[in-house]
Amino acid sequence: MSKSVTINPSIKKGPIMFVMIIGAFLATFNQTIMSVAIPELMNDFDIKASTAQWLTTGYMLVNGVLIPITAFLMQRFTTRQLFQSSMIIFLAGTIVSAVATNFPVLLTGRLIQAAGAGIIMPLLMNVVFAIFPAEKRGSAMGMVGLAIIFAPAIGPTLTGYVLETFPWQAMFYGMIPFAVIVIICGFIYLKNVSEPVRSKVDFISVVLSTIGFGTLMYGFSQAGNDGWSSTEVVVSLVIGILALVLFTWRQLASKNPLLDLRAFKYNMFTLTTIINIGVTMMMYADMMLLPLYLQNARGFTALESGFLMLPGALLMGLLSPVVGKLFDRFGAKWLTIIGVAIIIISTVGFVNLTDSTSYTFLILMSTFRRIGMAMFLMPIQTAGLNQLPSSLNAHGTAISNTIKQVAGAVGTALLVTVMTNSTKNHLQDLIATGGAQGETQQHMVMEASIQGINDAYFVILIIGIISLLLSFFIQRVKNASEEKPNITLKKPAKI
Repeated sequence: MSKSVTINPSIKKGPIMFVMIIGAFLATFNQTIMSVAIPELMNDFDIKASTAQWLTTGYMLVNGVLIPITAFLMQRFTTRQLFQSSMIIFLAGTIVSAVATNFPVLLTGRLIQAAGAGIIMPLLMNVVFAIFPAEKRGSAMGMVGLAIIFAPAIGPTLTGYVLETFPWQAMFYGMIPFAVIVIICGFIYLKNVSEPVRSKVDFISVVLSTIGFGTLMYGFSQAGNDGWSSTEVVVSLVIGILALVLFTWRQLASKNPLLDLRAFKYNMFTLTTIINIGVTMMMYADMMLLPLYLQNARGFTALESGFLMLPGALLMGLLSPVVGKLFDRFGAKWLTIIGVAIIIISTVGFVNLTDSTSYTFLILMSTFRRIGMAMFLMPIQTAGLNQLPSSLNAHGTAISNTIKQVAGAVGTALLVTVMTNSTKNHLQDLIATGGAQGETQQHMVMEASIQGINDAYFVILIIGIISLLLSFFIQRVKNASEEKPNITLKKPAKI
C-alpha cells in the first residue's frame, strides 16, 4: 500500500486552483478540437474516418497509457515540478502540430500533446482531494468542471469558427501563447501541496500497461478497416487482453504497485467506475458521430457544426458549479439518474436521423444531451473517490482518469467501427435493390452513411440504459479508514 503524502497546512488554495484549472482547461479543450476538424482533414490528407479518428482516439489512448504512472509521479515529484513539466511537454506537442504538413506529423504532435495533458487532470483532481475536506469537494470539483466539461464542449464551436476563417493549423498556433502564459503563471503562483515520497517505478508494469492499452485500441480501430475477423485485429485484441491481465495480476500482487488496484475493494468506487465507462463512451463517441453527420452527410460547414454545440456548452459551464453544490448537499445518486435519463431521451432523437432532420431539432437535442452530461459527470467521479482513504487518493484519481480515457478511446473506435461497417452493409443493400427510383449513387452513399450513424447511436442508447440501471445502486458513503484491504497474494516472480 502506498504511503500517504504529508500536506502543507499553510498553502493558499485559490492561486493553486486557478493556475491548475487554466492548464487543465487547455488540455481538455485540446482533446476535442479535432472532432469538427476531422471531416476537413479527411479531405486534405485523403484518409478514411477510421484513420482520421486516431487524432482523437490516439490522444485519449496516450492519456490512458500514461495516466497509470501519474500515481507514482505524484508521490515522487512535487506538484510544481510535475505540472510545469507536463505543460512544457504539451507546448512542444502543440508546436509540432502547428507546423505539420502531413497526417503522420500531425498525429505525432497530438501524441506529444497527450503525453503532457495526461498528467495534468489526475494531478489537479489529486490536489483537490488533498486540500479540500470531503464535505467541500463537490463545490471544488464543480469549479474543476469548468475545465473538464466546458472546455471540451466549447472546443468544436471555436474550431468551427477557425476552420471557416483560417487554415486548420491556426487551431494550434492559437494555443501556443496561452500555454506559455500558463507556464509563466505556474512559476509565479504554483506551490507544492505535499512533500514527495521516495519510491521506485515498476518498469515492467509500465511496459505491460502500454502494450495492453495500445494493442487493444489498435485492434478496435483496425476493425473498422479490416473487419472483426481479420487476423491483425484478432491478434491485437488477444495480445492487449493478455497484457492487461498480467498487468492487473502484477498490481494486485505487488507491495508497491504502479497503480494500486486494491482501490476496487471499495464498493462505491467500483460501481461509479463501471458507470463512468458507459457514460464516457456515450460522451466521446457522440463528439465524433455528430460532426460526421452534419458535415459529410448533410453538407453543413464546420462553423455551423461547431455552433450547433455552443448552447449546450454554455449551459454545461453554467451548471457545473451548481451541480457541485447540489452534490455536496444531496449526493450523486439522483443527479446521476436524472442526468443519464436525459442522455437516453435525447439519444432517441438521434437514432432516426434523416437527410431532412431540421437544424433546430439537432440544436435542441444536442443541448438537452449536454444538460444531462453536466448533471452527472463530476458527481459520479467524486462520489467514488470520496470513499477511498487518503493513502489511495493518488491511485484512485489515476485509475478513474485512466479508465475514462481508455473508455472514451475504445467507445469512439468501437462506434466508428459500427458506423463504418453498417454504412457498407446499407450501401450494398441500396445498390442491390436499386435504391429509390431515380436515386443517384451519391445520394445512396449519403443515405447509407446516415443509416450507419443511426445504428451507432442505437448502440449508445443501449449503453445508456445499462448505465441508468446501475445508477440506482449508488449510495452515499463515508470516507474509508486507512486499514489495508484483506488481500493476500504471492509476490510475482521477476519477469
